Formats: sequence, structure tokens, C-alpha cells
Amino acid sequence: ETEPLTSKKDVSGCSKGEDCKENGLLVRNPKSALRLVEDGNKVHPSQGDKGEAAQISNGYSGVQSSVPCNGEQQLMELEDRETWSKKIDFLLSVIGYAVDLGNVWRFPYICYQNGGGAFLIPYTIMALFGGIPLFYMELALGQYHRNGCISIWRKICPIFKGIGFAICIIDLYVASYYNTIMAWAFYYLISSFTAELPWTSCTNPWNTGNCTNYFSKDNVSWSLHSISPAEEFYTRQVLQVHRSNGLDDLGGISWQLTLCLLLIFTIVYFSIWKGVKTSGKVVWVTATFPYIILFILLVRGATLPGAWRGVLYYLKPDWQKLLATEVWVDAAAQIFFSLGPGFGVLLAYASYNKFHNNCYQDALVTSTVNCLTSFVSGFVIFTVLGYMAEMRNEDVSEVAKDTGPSLLFITYAEAIANMPASTFFAIIFFLMLLTLGLDSTFAGLEGVITGVLDEFPHVWGKRRELFVLGLTIVCFLGSLATLTFGGAYVVKLFEEYATGPAVLTVVFLEAVAVSWFYGITQFCNDVKEMLGSAPGWYWRVCWVAISPLFLLFVTCSFLSNPPELRLFDYDYPYWTTVVGYCIGTSSVIFIPIYMVYRLVITPGTLKERILKSITPETATEIPFGDIRMNAV
Repeated sequence: ETEPLTSKKDVSGCSKGEDCKENGLLVRNPKSALRLVEDGNKVHPSQGDKGEAAQISNGYSGVQSSVPCNGEQQLMELEDRETWSKKIDFLLSVIGYAVDLGNVWRFPYICYQNGGGAFLIPYTIMALFGGIPLFYMELALGQYHRNGCISIWRKICPIFKGIGFAICIIDLYVASYYNTIMAWAFYYLISSFTAELPWTSCTNPWNTGNCTNYFSKDNVSWSLHSISPAEEFYTRQVLQVHRSNGLDDLGGISWQLTLCLLLIFTIVYFSIWKGVKTSGKVVWVTATFPYIILFILLVRGATLPGAWRGVLYYLKPDWQKLLATEVWVDAAAQIFFSLGPGFGVLLAYASYNKFHNNCYQDALVTSTVNCLTSFVSGFVIFTVLGYMAEMRNEDVSEVAKDTGPSLLFITYAEAIANMPASTFFAIIFFLMLLTLGLDSTFAGLEGVITGVLDEFPHVWGKRRELFVLGLTIVCFLGSLATLTFGGAYVVKLFEEYATGPAVLTVVFLEAVAVSWFYGITQFCNDVKEMLGSAPGWYWRVCWVAISPLFLLFVTCSFLSNPPELRLFDYDYPYWTTVVGYCIGTSSVIFIPIYMVYRLVITPGTLKERILKSITPETATEIPFGDIRMNAV
């Protein structure tokens, strides 16, 4: 039976099988298990008695200020948790988060490096058995429990709550370097508003004697020491790395890049300060605009001379590569970092969904769109690389040596500069990079914001704008090291060590906690409660065994073979590897620290402490204005 929450039913005498109020709190009779669902005003039987107070859709229990229990009282309705205005806002936000700069530069490079078309086989296998199940799991967790990355562990397995704090630290590290790459793109965008793009000639103040413009009408030969004007613009004008001697001497701060970054953080703040109601509208531009530009660039690239050479190099299968372990490691790492579980974003975004939203369908749609975007981006990049090879009269492999941001800011920028209507294509290309990065930044910060606000609602619940302002200021100040003349070296170090192994470890522990401690049966029951049907054996096997093994495989491969870092002509010294691991460990260390803390503060024998720490908590009152809520 259903009954309005505000009905005046006499609860002064609690008969068998009924719920009543004691001291203003909704109390469950052992014979009755009731759950308040998303509409906030009806009570439905839940699956089994979990022994906690009835939960409403935002993860808190229905309660009332302390008042004597009598038949004239009514239970107060709590405001529903903020939800997305439209379903499409959520989908675009998740797609915008998953599709980022890495889809444009990382996937094409890894694909041709690991066997071209043959690489698609391990990539697809790793997506089906590792990436997509983890993606689906996080969406389901966030939507069911309706909490951020910290407080959600009270309802799953409290001893793993340190995972939430680790995720927040990782997100802050990402914000400290990822936005700097956008500042570079913004600098390029401003520099593109000229009749002649500044990286097309060798007559600028920053150019050296080795600058060679092989696109000029003069018969210029490319020598071993030749440097393109695009490379000199990137290294000597934008980054100014020649004014730094490495990580031990970063040099001063570039005021131009500082202003660019300040403007980017200003845009980010006013896009997310009010919550998903505003950011859900902004992503209509930032998530869709890149696809329009990708299509334009794909058509333009396909019409360039030599484009077929690049496509052939991109897709030509090398079946022998499938026998190499590193190819499978690269496939697993690429799909994992592309879909992006472990950053708290999917938990946060899904927590603003309606309770019965079809998150299973969302997971399949958004992950498929993400993978297809990576694949199409390869054509956009390699048609242009084929054109470059044709112009240089070199093999595509020689042109495609640049990796990471250099592929975009040197190779692709140079190719655009030498096309007809180069100014137009440069402007839309760097606008595309900005929009690709912006919605990923929105998502990363929202993961931290939702996590902290849900954990400390009595402190920050009514002060979201102030908290977001403080967070953006902290991220801006944390980015100052990446704005120095040697900032590109810092960006590379953070990209390789601050996020990689740390996020892999976090998601491995998350998968183990959900599948083995919370219980795969209970988790599947939760999904059934939302969607009406439980996940099949395929998903269960992936969550229990295959996905954790997938993560363990990638993590061990990374730790056993740490990358040897090199950027431009600078070889990273050995001590930077130690620093890198210290940065990565500084976030993960919160997990064992919290476990110890939890066991120390929990009363009882060691066995009792462990059992209490791995069992979802019962209701805990949190004062919040005139309403007292039970966080479970």
C-alpha cells in the first residue's frame, strides 16, 4: 500500500507491522521495510529489511525536528536533491566529460603505434570486459545512493571512505595541470586572429637560425637540424622552455599564460557555481561544438593531397603486434582513461538523476559515443599527417613522431597554417580544443564539489557559490608551477604520475569494495530496484572478477615498467621518478590512513571493529537548519 508522507495517521500507538515516529524520527518496525522514493511523498515496500530509516531520493532519511509523537503531527518533507533539468543535459555532460583532449591526441597515436587496425581488437575486448562494466557500475552506484564520492561509502562499506578523499586529491592534481593545456590552446586562439598566422614564417623575434619553412615558395631543403616555425612558436614563444634548464630550474612565470588561465577559470566558475542546472545548459555548447568542428576538419582533411597516405598508415593492421603484452596494456589503459571511472565524476553526475532513470542505457550510449569519437578523431589527425608527409616528401612515420600536446600544437597547427583559409580553420580548431577541455574541467571539479557538499552539508550546503570560488582559487594557485617557463615539464610529470597509477588503484579498490564487501547480490538488487530488472551474469562476472583483474593487470604493468620521461631535448633525471611516485602516493595514502582511523575510533574488539567498519552504517542525525536528516 502507498500512503502520503503528510497523512495524519495516528502513530501514537505503534501496532504490529506499522511504522511510527519516536522523538520526531521515522522509525521502522522490524516487520516492515519502507523506502521513500523519488517523488518524496509516497512510501513503497523495499527489498528486505536493511534496518535503517526510510530513505528519500537524495540519500537522506525522512525526519522531523524533535517533537512528541502524537496523532496530530505530520512528517515534514525534505526538499528533493537537485536533478538535471532534462535527460539530455546529463547525457551531454557525461559525453563532454568522457570525450576530452586525450581522444584527439592520445588514441590516434596509441593506435598507429600498436598495430594500426589490429589495435582495435584488444581495444574492443578491453572496452567490453573492463571499461564499460566499470563505467556502468559507477553510474548505478551514484544514481542509487545519490551521494558524492566521499559520503557514498557510508552506505556501501565505511572502511573504504578514504577512497573518496583520494579521489578529491587526484581531481585537484588534474585541475592543476589540465587547465594549463587549455591556456596554451587559448593563447593559440588569440594568436589566430591575424591575416597571417604567426607560426608560418621564420622572421619573428623568437625564431632561430635553424628555422626552416619548407612550405615557402622558395626551394628549401629539410636538414637534420631544421626546426619548423610552428615548433619554434610553440617552444620559444608560447612555452618559452628555452628559458628553463629543467625541473630543478623552472624559471619565471609567463604572464601571458597566467592571464589565459585566469580567464579560463573565470569561465569555469560561472559555469558550475550554481550546480547542474547551469552546467547542464553550458554543455549544450561545449559538448556539441567539437563534433561540428571534427566533421568540418574531417571533410577538409579528406580533400588534402596525400591524405590517403595518413589513413593507410593509421589503419594498416600489423597482426604480429597482438602477440606483444604492451599492446594489450596500452589498450586497457586507453579505454580506462578515456571513459574515466575513478574520478568521482560519474558518481556525482549520476547522483542528480531521477531514481528510476535507465542508467544501463546511458552507460552503453555514452561509452559507445566516446569510443567512436576516438576512432573518428584518428581520421581527422592522420589525413592531415598524410598531407604533411606529402609536402615534406617524407614517410608518415617521420611526420608522426610528435606525441601528446605536441601533435596538436606543432604538427596539426602547422598543417592548418598552410591550408587555404588557414585563419578560419585555426580559430575553429583551437576553439574545439577549448570546448573539449572545458566540460572535462566542469566534470572534474563537480566531482569534488558534490563529494564535499554531501559530506559536510551543514557547513557548505547553503554556501555552494562560496565553496566553488574557493576551490577555483586553490586550483589556480596550484597551477602556477605549470605556468613557469619550465611548466611543460611539470605538466608532463603530473600527467604520467599524479593520476595514472593512483586512479587505477582507486578504481581497483572501489570494484573490490562493491563486489566483495557490499556484495554483488545486494548491488544487483539495488540496480533491479531502479531499473526493474537485475543485471545478467555477464555484468556480474565482469564486476566480481574480470574488471578487478583488468585493473590489477594495468596497474602492475605500469609499476613494473615506469615510463622514461623525455620532453623536447630534456631527459628527466632519476629523482623526478621518485618525486612522481610521491605525488601519486600522496592521494592514495588517504585510503590506508582512513582505514586505521576508522578501526581506532570504532569501539569493541578487533573483530567487532572490523565487522562494524565493513557494514553499511545505520542512520546518523545531521542537523541542517530546522530539519534533522539521517545520513545513511
